[in-house]
Amino acid sequence: MNQKTSWSSAEVAAMIDHTILKADATKSDILVICKEAREHRFATVCVNAGWVALAAEELKGSGVGITTVVGFPLGATTTASKAFEAEQAIKEGATEIDMVLNIGLLKSGDYEGVQRDVEGVVAACKDKAVLKVILETGLLSDEEKVKACELCVAAGADFVKTSTGFGKGGATPEDIALMRRTVGPNIGVKASGGVRDLETAVQMFNSGATRIGASSSVAIVTGGQGEGY
Repeated sequence: MNQKTSWSSAEVAAMIDHTILKADATKSDILVICKEAREHRFATVCVNAGWVALAAEELKGSGVGITTVVGFPLGATTTASKAFEAEQAIKEGATEIDMVLNIGLLKSGDYEGVQRDVEGVVAACKDKAVLKVILETGLLSDEEKVKACELCVAAGADFVKTSTGFGKGGATPEDIALMRRTVGPNIGVKASGGVRDLETAVQMFNSGATRIGASSSVAIVTGGQGEGY
């Protein structure tokens, strides 16, 4: 784990997905977060699929990646739908895909179904995009969180992620530590939901996170206090 007491703003920025997923986000909002991402050198911007092409055009040559979400926010769409969403987004410029786990299947004990669902999107992303799987930890017991992480690793996902930001709860240091222990050192762990300042971001990093998803990214790297996702 990244047990550090001091983080530079550049180090923190390079581990943040600068996020805007609200339904009423406008073109102007997307242009603003792309400008902020260029300025602060965030890892990626995270936008809904309908904005991927615009963000990709705005960030061309910047080194900032493009994340989008699939099966969002419930995870209850079919595997074929999730894979198609991922494929289309990649064609339009997405470099990272955040899919939502099929939470209902997990809670039904259909572990093979959960793994197949993730594998379907892994196949769509193979050699073309990083895949993160959103567990929606606020809806899961610790045992379910562990099982979900194990299934994601077995399916070949690149990251596990805490939350959509639209469900119950958000990231906690305890959940990040549990996820890190479960997936081991070679899989990414993304903390999302409720990370609004540098202190909280550092707690997540020191608990095992390798990426933060936040709409408060600018506040985080400038020492402020953000609001929202």
